[in-house]
Amino acid sequence: MENMPIWLTYFASIIFGLIFGSFVNVVILRLPKGQSLVRPNSRCPKCKKAIRWWDNIPVLSFLVLCGKCRTCHKPISLRYPVIELLTALLFLTCRVRFGWTPVLFFRDWPLMMLFVSVAFIDLEHHIIPDQLSLGGLALGIATCWAVPQLGWKSSIFGAVLGFSVFFALAWSYQRVRKVSGLGGGDIKFLATIGAFLGPSGVVATILISSVVGSLVGVGWALMAKKQKLLKLSIPYGPFLVLGALYYYFLGDILWFQFMTPM
Repeated sequence: MENMPIWLTYFASIIFGLIFGSFVNVVILRLPKGQSLVRPNSRCPKCKKAIRWWDNIPVLSFLVLCGKCRTCHKPISLRYPVIELLTALLFLTCRVRFGWTPVLFFRDWPLMMLFVSVAFIDLEHHIIPDQLSLGGLALGIATCWAVPQLGWKSSIFGAVLGFSVFFALAWSYQRVRKVSGLGGGDIKFLATIGAFLGPSGVVATILISSVVGSLVGVGWALMAKKQKLLKLSIPYGPFLVLGALYYYFLGDILWFQFMTPM
């Protein structure tokens, strides 16, 4: 791997990102519905016809087909190429930030896929499936040995801290307001973030997600109609993803140090 030209590693990262971004689309579409991620093969959500492999090439097929199904000619959601391109961008960013190492394949890139899946599923369904949060938690702890700055203790402590902080907040909010404030998915997902980023990453993620989430929430509330204001519900998962990504790529902003990300 070390002998590969730099440009080729960048190109490979983009190609892998597009391919796995296509799989992320499957996860986002099927996992909340409890459907298999393997079978049946990809189908048009409108006419249910199986999509041939040459019509399922990431981004390229969307452009060739002008964003329409070949069979029924109904529009294909723009979300599909957007997610593929976003995943490719994150894969490339991991390559640039962390180098061309085996860790990309079993830790960094799977985490990017997890982040994109969580963000879009939570946006659409307001849930974070246990398969993603608990599966990610296991992966974060199992692969922490690959990050010298992290280690087993920091990974486990980060997971415990992430779970404990949000669990305490959710419990307190429910006791005071008698309604649920944070979902169980958010609590478990922050534990996953802690397993990957350690305790400092948990603190940074909470800070960034709270600030960004508050700004978006205020703007959303101002635009919402008065009769809908009380029913306003904003998924928190995407903000956790933004905070975690910032720390993962740039480091610890709390003390204005660009430490090596976990």
